[in-house]
Amino acid sequence: MSDPEDKPQPDPLTIGDLITLHEAAEYAGLAYDTLHNYIKRGRLAAIKRGWMWFTTRAAVDAYLASRDLDSIPKKYRQTD
Repeated sequence: MSDPEDKPQPDPLTIGDLITLHEAAEYAGLAYDTLHNYIKRGRLAAIKRGWMWFTTRAAVDAYLASRDLDSIPKKYRQTD
């Protein structure tokens, strides 16, 4: 049997419409500069068109799902 984790994951930039980095920051509840740093570090999938960065909600969701709770300072953790 094949392990579901062995399947290649679709590129999150091909899922849904492109949104600006400002829209992504509002969607994620994070600062624009924070997301820009994640892009430069390769942690958030994005593309640059001209001078503007674009990503998708799927890419933001994939990044948020990949974060380790212990690496987020307690004052910024969302509690349910």
